[in-house]
Amino acid sequence: MSDEVQVHAQPVTTDVVLPRIENAVREILAAVGEDPDRDGLLETPARVARMYAEMFSGLRSDPREHTKKFFEEKYDEVVLVRDISFCSMCEHHLLPFVGKAHIGYMPNGKVIGLSKLARVVEAIARRPQVQERLTETIADLLVEELGAKGVAVIIEADHSCMTIRGVRKPGSLTITSAMRGIFRSNLTSRSEIMQLIYGKHH
Repeated sequence: MSDEVQVHAQPVTTDVVLPRIENAVREILAAVGEDPDRDGLLETPARVARMYAEMFSGLRSDPREHTKKFFEEKYDEVVLVRDISFCSMCEHHLLPFVGKAHIGYMPNGKVIGLSKLARVVEAIARRPQVQERLTETIADLLVEELGAKGVAVIIEADHSCMTIRGVRKPGSLTITSAMRGIFRSNLTSRSEIMQLIYGKHH
């Protein structure tokens, strides 16, 4: 696992300072020509501060805590959870990107509760992110924590920074994948996981 992935899998324990966010939002409103003291905007800084605390809550949690409880099973076929919804914040423009993650793994004596995979996605998504790093971090964490024979992570997302600004291309979808272990080295296994994820949709 690369150093960058290791760093971003670790939580940052600094608490959110809501008044600092509120002051910054007031300054932004004034800078764009608005009056932050008019009735409709009076509560906006506080609302935005609470929203950022929620959207970046992953900075104060360790996604590994969701992989600590596992079950020893001899099952050695693919485990797949498809269509895990998430919302993350693009670190380049602080605009949301929303999508779904598909996670499959080939156990090597350890399986975890299916809901734990969704919790891992949530913990890693709720921080300033780019989709490529989000995908790789999930995959590498599961390899490390489960010792799986293979891990496959595919993420599909709609990025606000493409749809509401810049090129303004609504409907565009960004797809990233991270294949580890047998899903990377064995074409048959990779084809199997892709068929399980997409086979019934096409």
